[in-house]
Amino acid sequence: MKEREEKNSGRKKKVRKKSRTTEFSITVVLCCLVAVLTVKGISLQQKVNANASRLSSLDSQIEEEKQRTDDITALKEYMQTDEYIEKTAREKLGMVKDNEILFKESQSK
Repeated sequence: MKEREEKNSGRKKKVRKKSRTTEFSITVVLCCLVAVLTVKGISLQQKVNANASRLSSLDSQIEEEKQRTDDITALKEYMQTDEYIEKTAREKLGMVKDNEILFKESQSK
């Protein structure tokens, strides 16, 4: 009987050692997994922040371009008016209206 008890106690010690080793191995694997996931999470958060910053920058550029488009549209409409045509004819071509006198400054040397 004592031999059986000694054998059983030896088996129990082996089982305990195996279960402790298994628990330790599982703990190490889980710690490594948590560490890897934490590092990846931090990396992804940095990418999200960078993309949010880029998105903000692009939104402001879009607003600037919309304003520029509005300015160009207004200029295009102004360029089709008689007022613009008359102004351009006077400035660039030196044209005058009928019955209008043009005074030029003489160049003295």
